Amino acid sequence: MEEKYGGDVLAGPGGGGGGGGGGLGPVDVPSARLTKYIVLLCFTKFLKAVGLFESYDLLKAVHIVQFIFVLKLGTAFFMVLFQKPFSSGKSITKHQWIKIFKHAVAGCIISLLWFFGLTLCGPLRTLLLFEHSDIVVISLLSVLFTSSGGGPAKTRGAAFFIIAVICLLLFDNDDLMAKMAEHPEGHHDSALTHMLYTAIAFLGVADHKGGVLLLVLALCCKVGFHTASRKLSIDVGGAKRLQALSHLVSVLLLCPWVIVLSVTTESKVESWFSLIMPFTTVIFFVMILDFYVDSVCSIKMEVSKCARYGSFPIFMSALLFGNFWTHPITDQLRAMNKAAHQESTEHVLSGGVVVSAIFFILSANILSSPSKRGQKGTLIGYSPEGTPLYNFMGDAFQHSSQSIPRFIKESLKQILEENDSRQIFYFLCLNLLFTFVELFYGVLTNSLGLISDGFHMLFDCSALVMGLFAALMSRWKATRIFSYGYGRIEILSGFINGLFLMVIAFFVFMESVARLIDPPELDTHMLTPVSVGGLIVNLIGICAFSHAHNHNHGASQGSCHSSDHSHSHHMHGHSDHGHGHSHGSAGRGMNANMRGVFLHVLADTLGSIGVIVSTVLIEQFGWFIADPLCSLFIAILIFLSVVPLIKDACQVLLLRLPPEYEKELHVALEKIQKIEGLISYRDPHFWRHSASVVAGTIHIQVTSDVLEQRIVQQVTGILKDAGVNNLTIQVEKEAYFQHMSGLSTGFHDVLAMTKQMESMKYYKDGTYIM
Repeated sequence: MEEKYGGDVLAGPGGGGGGGGGGLGPVDVPSARLTKYIVLLCFTKFLKAVGLFESYDLLKAVHIVQFIFVLKLGTAFFMVLFQKPFSSGKSITKHQWIKIFKHAVAGCIISLLWFFGLTLCGPLRTLLLFEHSDIVVISLLSVLFTSSGGGPAKTRGAAFFIIAVICLLLFDNDDLMAKMAEHPEGHHDSALTHMLYTAIAFLGVADHKGGVLLLVLALCCKVGFHTASRKLSIDVGGAKRLQALSHLVSVLLLCPWVIVLSVTTESKVESWFSLIMPFTTVIFFVMILDFYVDSVCSIKMEVSKCARYGSFPIFMSALLFGNFWTHPITDQLRAMNKAAHQESTEHVLSGGVVVSAIFFILSANILSSPSKRGQKGTLIGYSPEGTPLYNFMGDAFQHSSQSIPRFIKESLKQILEENDSRQIFYFLCLNLLFTFVELFYGVLTNSLGLISDGFHMLFDCSALVMGLFAALMSRWKATRIFSYGYGRIEILSGFINGLFLMVIAFFVFMESVARLIDPPELDTHMLTPVSVGGLIVNLIGICAFSHAHNHNHGASQGSCHSSDHSHSHHMHGHSDHGHGHSHGSAGRGMNANMRGVFLHVLADTLGSIGVIVSTVLIEQFGWFIADPLCSLFIAILIFLSVVPLIKDACQVLLLRLPPEYEKELHVALEKIQKIEGLISYRDPHFWRHSASVVAGTIHIQVTSDVLEQRIVQQVTGILKDAGVNNLTIQVEKEAYFQHMSGLSTGFHDVLAMTKQMESMKYYKDGTYIM
């Protein structure tokens, strides 16, 4: 737990440790000389992992308060002996002694939480959860609760940290503590341990999971403790002097408590002399060496580098010892423990811990990295002297990020503002409510059918979440990188939902065919009420999303802003661009996202109907073959209903000309050809970008004496009436052709190609080729 409070603390006369004086910032050390400090830091973290594993062994026989007292006593003895806090430096005032007393009390509380978490979770999980640098936790909290979190990279690091903690809570199969009939310290042999275990039981979780939460709390308290101690360390003459005095006061505080425990509690230790070497190892590796090495490295290197170089070796050492540690003093300690009937409490290495360690390493590396906002600029042009000009402020704004609570609040507001996303959100809440009621009743009645159907509906909720997120992202503003915006995310969401449904239909079909051959007997006791409840919920969804069933519906009935750009080629250069703005609605747009959500709800509805019908046939006539027949019929219906969605989404992703606009665009191109002053046109490209945006580009060749803006306005109006609401026009004048033909003989092919535009050939299905 102990570490230097910061590399910017100015050591006073009694600051101890090698040479007086020092700067307020990190010393500028050449990179070649940093290697020895990095090696020293990594070796120290390795030894600290060794000390934590031995601490876990010691806590099996020694009461936690006695353990902390011995650690504080040994550390105070060493630091008072070498730091000489009373004979060096300025005298401590009464007010400062009060602050040191508070510092000692807080340090004892954090040590108590830390080592009690160690007894619950074991050394491996304790090292993964608690051994994070202050800068990592501060970056995490700033991302979660402030608007200056450091950009997308820091947000990603915070997400990795949260995922790592969730893995330890939900996917760690280390349930030894939950299976134990007794706790590792015996029958709650003191009021303190009874109170701590009662607090964990009050949370309604197993001891192991309670230990995870306790260590997260202790980690946050440790960071706050170090932050509050920085000013005090300057007042009393340095961090080392503060630590020596604080440990000494802690010993005086714990001494009466230890005496009372020794008198009132039966000791598990038969010979304290046999524990001198293990305690010496823990005191030196965990308390003293780690503190001094961190102090030196934070002065010689940046704090962020110390955090990055220190986190990886301690996490890897934890995984290594977690797999190979043989607990060398375990047998000796068990012999001392008079409750010999207790089982082994060694914590195993699980897949959840490995995944958690990977995410912890990634998050520590990202969160400890210095923020790079504003360091990269965007080229905006050149000065008259030819110097490149960069815009740094815009890039800083581009990478700014909101705090997570604010992001959730703003996202919820955007979801409720728009009709499609609002309907998905309300139905998702209803579906989740029914799912949890079903799971709760299934666990209460021990019904496997209810539990399995509840998890099936929970899986269906994932499709709704994806649809909701797509509906939200589609309204995000365009950025410098995604200049077209995020409108096409709805098409991608519908395509993925369609693929999911096709996979589900395929597996249902294969299972139905297998059951047709050998129909199994079914227990229909709880099928009818569950199916009726699911049918009611899904019918509500059908009513909410029924408008999405029409292939040619419009997702956004509002208008879409677009800009038309005209580019003029004049002799050897380019004239100014002319910009016109048009507003059009794509009332016939295809919202694949809403169609995908509708088909998911439709599939669930058909499933509920099939279960009800098959249940009635089985109960009334004993036709067990009705279940696979209904499932087979439902799988075929789902597959046939999904095929059009997949086909339409693929056409959009492949930039096909919208089928519903083919005739209008052909007529529009004929009108463009007849515009006065327009010689010809070439490279007409039109595609659907999203449900409400049809984009297009076209090159037009005009005579030299024509007014460009008039031609652009006429072409824009014609194509706007045909349904194109995001148009780019390239204007090429006759002189430009003459100039290009002089430079390249191959340019005559371009002129010939433009003349061929007048004669378009049609296929039978109405599409055309040039």
